[in-house]
Amino acid sequence: MTQTRCMIVEDQALIGMSLEAFLEDAGFAVAGVFMSNVDALKWLESDAPDIAILDIMIKDGTSLEIARALRNRGVPFTVYSGLPAKADCPPELRNVPWLEKPVSRETLIGVLGQLIGPGDNEIIVS
Repeated sequence: MTQTRCMIVEDQALIGMSLEAFLEDAGFAVAGVFMSNVDALKWLESDAPDIAILDIMIKDGTSLEIARALRNRGVPFTVYSGLPAKADCPPELRNVPWLEKPVSRETLIGVLGQLIGPGDNEIIVS
């Protein structure tokens, strides 16, 4: 069984490290943590995750370009943001699960499980 690779885009170091540690404990392989659009987009030029978690507002702007790149590659992702979801969101974010920080580990794992799809990998919540 291969590990699901999850890309994390988060510019708050402590939040990113916490997400990374939690996801690794839950059985994911973590790609990232990417703290800027530049770093994430550069990585995406030659690699791709299975799923991704995106903070919308990061230090060098919004992560909409990353969202667009992920959609173009068919990579499912969730938004993990301190901002509330809006009904008039950009096309890149339509029909994307939106988690408003903070969320429980169970909620995060539940959403990631939906992104992965049934039976693809076992997720452990510890």
